[in-house]
Amino acid sequence: MNKSPKFSPEVRERAVRMVQEHRADYPSLWAAIESIAPKIGCVPQTLNDWVKKAEVDSGQRPGTTTADAQRIKELEREVKELRRANDILKTASAFFAQAELDRRLKS
Repeated sequence: MNKSPKFSPEVRERAVRMVQEHRADYPSLWAAIESIAPKIGCVPQTLNDWVKKAEVDSGQRPGTTTADAQRIKELEREVKELRRANDILKTASAFFAQAELDRRLKS
């Protein structure tokens, strides 16, 4: 099930930038997020997730970057496809080997 993004990447970037720019005006990061989230039209937890993801992508926080996560997803999909193809080839190979043995026995 794919959720369609409610917020465009531009809105997300702007919201994260607002949090980063106004962080010093609040006693904590969460206070800044709680203040800015309603202005964007999202819940604070969503904005917090965006801020964390932006920090990971910029190298300020450890974790898997968006680009790395996308690459991993692509590689996992490719591995799955290759395993499926390998299983098909093994089955076909066994089938043709058995057919060859049957043909030799009948001759």
